[in-house]
Amino acid sequence: MFQASSIEAANKAEFYRELAQQLQGMLAGEPDLIANAANMSALMYHMMPDLNWEGFYLLKGEELVLGPFQGKPACVRIPVGRGVCGTAIKERASILVEDVHAFPGHIACDDASRSELVVPIRSGNEIVGVIDLDSPLPARFDADDQAGIERLAEIFAAATRF
Repeated sequence: MFQASSIEAANKAEFYRELAQQLQGMLAGEPDLIANAANMSALMYHMMPDLNWEGFYLLKGEELVLGPFQGKPACVRIPVGRGVCGTAIKERASILVEDVHAFPGHIACDDASRSELVVPIRSGNEIVGVIDLDSPLPARFDADDQAGIERLAEIFAAATRF
């Protein structure tokens, strides 16, 4: 059984390298979407500081449907093009929001959220969902976080059967 270990890193790049190694070990040999998303969500939520929500939204037709997550209960369905998650799908790109109150059409599932990072999950050329991270701190996420979570999304997609 996989056992997560605490990460003591000198910088974010090193933190994400170590987190990626742990994720690869955790997902090794398990292709199930829900099992992998649930374990990845728990790993990220407990390893990353200053998160109040972290989880998956999976693309079903023209909407994102809530998947495994950690945090308060969340919005179940988000149309493509709405909110940060839906916009990331529409633009086919990660979106880093320093202040969610300044993002037009932000969907507030938790009033405590102040910043957000959404990263698409790609299976081949298709986008199959997003990883969504919320923080109660303004400007919690930066380019290092974005690059680190994009790498984790690649690891997740490579290990998982969609």
